[in-house]
Amino acid sequence: MLRFECFLHIFPSPTTTNIQSYIPAKSFSPFPTTGAFPESKIGEIRADWSVKRWKLKSKGLESESEEDIDFDDEDGEGEEGFSSRRRGGYRGKEEERNYDKDPEFAEILGDCLDNPEKAKKKMEERLRKKRNKILHTKTGSGTPMKVTFNKFKFSNSYIWFEFYNSPLEKDINLICDTIRSWHILGRLGGYNSLNMQLSQAPLDKRPGYDAILGANIEPTTFYNIGDLEVQDNLARLWVDIGTSEPLVLDVLINALTQISSDHVGIKQIAFGGSEFESWKENLTSEEAGFRVHKI
Repeated sequence: MLRFECFLHIFPSPTTTNIQSYIPAKSFSPFPTTGAFPESKIGEIRADWSVKRWKLKSKGLESESEEDIDFDDEDGEGEEGFSSRRRGGYRGKEEERNYDKDPEFAEILGDCLDNPEKAKKKMEERLRKKRNKILHTKTGSGTPMKVTFNKFKFSNSYIWFEFYNSPLEKDINLICDTIRSWHILGRLGGYNSLNMQLSQAPLDKRPGYDAILGANIEPTTFYNIGDLEVQDNLARLWVDIGTSEPLVLDVLINALTQISSDHVGIKQIAFGGSEFESWKENLTSEEAGFRVHKI
């Protein structure tokens, strides 16, 4: 009470705003936050008061009243010497406490500073346990697949494949499934570039589809396809696409490019031509390395 009376003598007739803006902070502090002190000084007073309370708590003196608190700087820094260094240090203490209360964060980073080798081993162990969910081994080739055309006719031509190595059974099954799906979509008219309403529509407008227009466009049909023939690291596929529709070939090339990168390396694909590399027309027995896979 004595402090407040002295304050009134120094600053007569305080406004209601000044009185309401006194620092509440769980206890009374006789310092206004507006009018009497500059804003920088208010920040120092708040930080100093918080530091004193923290020191009391660390010593087990939480119940000590503010009259018993020594506001003098124990480190010899005066009123002006209390800077952001002290305030920053106090916030650091609070952050350390918060980290200690976070078990997940402590489990991941707890040993990074004190024992980096132990932290590294823990990370490797986690990766080893979850690698099947995170990593998938790539068995393909990082070299881009080469694509060439040699007098290709949409109505009657071969598509030639050259692999880096003789493909395994699982690789052949993957390629056959891809070609089979490609053919089915073609038979159903999925590669009709004349009806690309959505891909050709403006991106800044809401998509719309004209069903009548789509139904009246002449369909493109994938007429026929042969079986996949394999000789060592070479393979070929006969196709009768019928309509000269480049979109059909784009879809196949895109799919095979991904297969070559992730699964089985394909050195090159050639569209058209009656001969390719070391392909032998008279080689027809499985004992000699010739295989036929149904599409």
